[in-house]
Formats: sequence, C-alpha cells, structure tokens
Amino acid sequence: MNTSQKLLWNLYAGAIGAATTVLAAKAVNAVWEMATGDAPPEPNDPEVPLRRALTWAIASGIGIGLSQLMVNRFAATQWTRVMGTPAPRFNKTSLRI
Repeated sequence: MNTSQKLLWNLYAGAIGAATTVLAAKAVNAVWEMATGDAPPEPNDPEVPLRRALTWAIASGIGIGLSQLMVNRFAATQWTRVMGTPAPRFNKTSLRI
C-alpha cells in the first residue's frame, strides 16, 4: 500500500470518526435525558453524587465506544469494496517508560 492510499485512509477514517463522535455524544445525551428526565451531569462537579457521575461516564463511554467500533468496521468494509484492497491497519501506539 502506497503513501497516498494511507493518507487517504487516514483522512477518510478521521472524518467519519469525528462525525460519529459528535453524533454519538448527542445521541447519548438524548437517551440520558429520555431515561432520567434530567440533563446529563457534569462528572467533574463535586456537587454531583459520585454514583451519578460514574453512571454517566460509563454510559457515555459505552455509547461512544460502540458507535466508533461500528463505524470503523463499516469504513474498513467500504474501503475494501471501493478500493479493492484491505483497509490499512491502525498503528498501535506503545508507551515505553
């Protein structure tokens, strides 16, 4: 796979990922409001009970994470269908201390 295809993939996956994150955050907020009747809490506010802050953090993390997973898989499938080659793999980041 050449450099221009990798750049195109990064632009494609990045654009779709950014749009998905925004839409998923709005959807998670709407579901929270529908389920609880309240606006989502600010988890960093010390006035918000810890249980409520944790519940919100877990719910938003799961919602956004699942949507990113599904969209990344969709993007890779579409890339393969259109380009005829497997999508470039995301490089794993490693931290050395």
